[in-house]
Amino acid sequence: MDDIRFKFYKPVVTGTPGTVRSTTGASEKTASQTEGPSFQEILLDTIKSSGVNFSKHAVQRAARREIEVTAENLARLNEGIRMANEKNLGDTLILIDGTAYLVNAKNNTIITALSEGSAKGRVFTNIEGTVIV
Repeated sequence: MDDIRFKFYKPVVTGTPGTVRSTTGASEKTASQTEGPSFQEILLDTIKSSGVNFSKHAVQRAARREIEVTAENLARLNEGIRMANEKNLGDTLILIDGTAYLVNAKNNTIITALSEGSAKGRVFTNIEGTVIV
């Protein structure tokens, strides 16, 4: 099943990436192409297996900010969404170990994610509640 939310564009990178030159001169490969799966691919695999939905924006933010989405964090996110739904909250801020997730609890959808460093000094508006898990 192809989900449009999981199709991404290549990020714009400035500077010259490190390259590995072949002795035969056939082609050049960047260091990231010669390694295993990228952080974003691992993140997508983890997200697809969870019960919560991530918006395209949230997946991009989590990948760019290298927010670790573990099975434990997904379980805690699901618990936070359950608690928000019990209180009939719509847009909810869920805080898990210094990571902030803006969630539409009614749709079980993560709207965006902020790491501890990027969340400092931010003001969250248009939310109906906060759940600390």
